[in-house]
Amino acid sequence: MQMNWKWMAPALLLVALPACVTINIYFPAAAAEKAADRIIDDVWQLKDKASAPEQTEEAK
Repeated sequence: MQMNWKWMAPALLLVALPACVTINIYFPAAAAEKAADRIIDDVWQLKDKASAPEQTEEAK
């Protein structure tokens, strides 16, 4: 069984070419660090607010 390379080669190129594309996204380090700090502060504030009523109820 002989393969017909006349149509097979362009088909393989059409499939292989998009697989070679890479998209790189670069984030500024300072902006990423500020965003991380804000998220950490928000989480700690939520944790402090959640634990504050428990402490006052235990003191009663």
